[in-house]
Amino acid sequence: MPTAIPPITGMLRRGLVLDLSTAFGFGTTFGYLWWYGFHLPRVRERDTYYARLEAERAAQRG
Repeated sequence: MPTAIPPITGMLRRGLVLDLSTAFGFGTTFGYLWWYGFHLPRVRERDTYYARLEAERAAQRG
């Protein structure tokens, strides 16, 4: 007896591949945005502050 609904084949795999590739794509993109847009500028700002502070202390010592 034929069924009215055709069997579902490959949909789970296609959906999983799409979900994983989208997640990795967005994750990588936003990771780069955070790293280069927020983290590295803050680290540079911090390092500049401490270098300036150390230079001021060295100048006061002699």
